[in-house]
Amino acid sequence: MNMNISRKEFLKKSLSSLGKAVFSVKDALTAQAEVPLVIADAAEYTPTPQEDQQAVADNEYCLAKNCGCFACVERCQSQAIKLIPGVGIRINAQLCIGCGSCEYVCPVTPKAVRMQARATKIPPQSALSAELPPKGESSC
Repeated sequence: MNMNISRKEFLKKSLSSLGKAVFSVKDALTAQAEVPLVIADAAEYTPTPQEDQQAVADNEYCLAKNCGCFACVERCQSQAIKLIPGVGIRINAQLCIGCGSCEYVCPVTPKAVRMQARATKIPPQSALSAELPPKGESSC
């Protein structure tokens, strides 16, 4: 098989093919980026504390590590979620009441915060606060 094609024609066809590939990749990436992130309306969700559940962070998907998403931090009633810039979020299992509101308002898929069963039961918040002295006072 003998192919007679000039260098100019070869270059033209190569660039055309490359251009089509670049635009198809661009279109695929743009289509995904246009999907709006929707933070669920917290008013629609009634949190119910569950002693056998706790929130767990998956910072691989968490938007808070690189941008300004604070949905779970703002929604946490027990203030168990803290933001660590550049890392994501940390959840204090002793403060978490297991209500699931953080998971509900998380705008990403898969969720960066999910609920899972506790390994051990944590005493209720009132029992923890009874053991600690008030702020500014010493237990001595």
